[in-house]
Amino acid sequence: MYRGREGQWAFFLHRLSGIAILLYLLIHVLNISAAMWGPEVSERLFAIEHTPIFRIGLVGVIAAVLYHALNGLRVILMDFTAWGVRLQRELWYGVWLLFALFFVPALIKIVPEILRTMGVI
Repeated sequence: MYRGREGQWAFFLHRLSGIAILLYLLIHVLNISAAMWGPEVSERLFAIEHTPIFRIGLVGVIAAVLYHALNGLRVILMDFTAWGVRLQRELWYGVWLLFALFFVPALIKIVPEILRTMGVI
């Protein structure tokens, strides 16, 4: 199942996406807790988080959440069905198909907004 093939990549990307989600949640909690220091601090952090680089990072977080959720469903199928492990390779490619079906429309919506804030379009 592993040995540099689909299963190992699925494992690695699942852990990486989980770490990305954790880091985003930490930043989110820090931003919310900044309200304790007054509206000036909170508004400054809010302004920083609306810069193009943070918005691009948000696209990465959306990708991480989507992949993590879909791959988590794949892991559940592998754990609780007799056929899941046997078809884990096909399930991983199915995860990528579903990922593309959901992520491409999100990109179509979000990327033009980021480019507008950068003054590109």
